[in-house]
Amino acid sequence: MTAKIISGTETAKAIREELKKEIAELKEKHNVVPGLVTILVGEDPASQSYVSAKNKTAHALGIHSEQVTLAADTSEQELLGLIDKYNRDNKINGILVQLPLPKHIDEAKVLYAIDPEKDVDGFHPVNVGKMVLGEQCYLPCTPHGILELLTRSGVNTSGAEVVVIGRSNIVGKPISNLMLQKRAGGNATVTICHTRTKDMAAHTKRADIIIAAVGVPKMVTADMVKDGVVIIDVGVNRIGKTADGKAILAGDVDYDAVKEKASAITPVPGGVGPMTITMLMKNTLQAARQAAGLK
Repeated sequence: MTAKIISGTETAKAIREELKKEIAELKEKHNVVPGLVTILVGEDPASQSYVSAKNKTAHALGIHSEQVTLAADTSEQELLGLIDKYNRDNKINGILVQLPLPKHIDEAKVLYAIDPEKDVDGFHPVNVGKMVLGEQCYLPCTPHGILELLTRSGVNTSGAEVVVIGRSNIVGKPISNLMLQKRAGGNATVTICHTRTKDMAAHTKRADIIIAAVGVPKMVTADMVKDGVVIIDVGVNRIGKTADGKAILAGDVDYDAVKEKASAITPVPGGVGPMTITMLMKNTLQAARQAAGLK
């Protein structure tokens, strides 16, 4: 058996075409243009790359996008003041503060300062709480992207044994919650594993679906999975460089070996990654519609 490749690149492309049409229609019929601001503190190269990609995608879809880059020594109070400014700016529907932040800034305080109605990352406790209760809210982008990949690939999650490896607030906890809910892409039986799980293979071997988001290169090996498993690999680990200096990436799953047993698998890169930015754009459109009183 050789696995079907679940391409995040292709799925994201299809969703972006849908969003582009919806955004154009929103502008034409209601004169509403979604607005997104990205705030970057410092000059971390990876963060700069992420912010650039987000702004490029927003512009391509017809979203009004602003980027604010602050010095690494910007005070916490200055950053909170900037967030307050955008909370009150009617042109902006979504506020994204790129993480991680410099150590002198309290990350939680910053995330909590964002108006929940503009929290398009889905990190504010109000949105997290609504998500857990199954209420309407902005879903965190990476878990939302995983749901879209599974649904659009025709993977049946209802009644499935799902093992999530990782317990982060960004991926592990929310995707576990979403997949056990009574909803499309849910109704699964979910087990959470992590780096302190004593016998991980005992859990992964019975899984119909494995979502790996632990940040350990090639941690999930072929002898840990059953034939026909569906693999969603969230990990992006730099394991070396090519001769010309480009990063060599690996997921949390031993892709080459596991794809011979899996029925479907996401690649790294080109799997979950492209979906995260796409879901951010979807949330921004949702925020604009809500602010305009539209469903």
